[in-house]
Amino acid sequence: MLDYYGIGQKIRKFRKAQNLSQEQLAEKIGISTVHMSHIETGNTKLSLAVFVNIATALQVSADDLLFSAPANQKSVALNELSEVLDACSPQEAKVIAEIIKSAKIAMDQYL
Repeated sequence: MLDYYGIGQKIRKFRKAQNLSQEQLAEKIGISTVHMSHIETGNTKLSLAVFVNIATALQVSADDLLFSAPANQKSVALNELSEVLDACSPQEAKVIAEIIKSAKIAMDQYL
């Protein structure tokens, strides 16, 4: 059985990573904003056609939306970090790197 909530959350993550609102994505694929909201919350089952349109509009593969692949999630996170760092000064980037290192040390101790 498909995890519609999980699929919806992945759609939401990719949509937000591209700085798209629900309304903008819904408009791109020709559905209502309410329908898009229901898809993201798992309150409705999306058709195959809508699923394909969403994947195409977000420029992701069906696998990205259907499966949890740790390597894939890591590459998405790396892309997001890269975008943040691109907008930083060298000094800001260094501070962010130190924060990430400290967070990793803390996670290693408690997880």
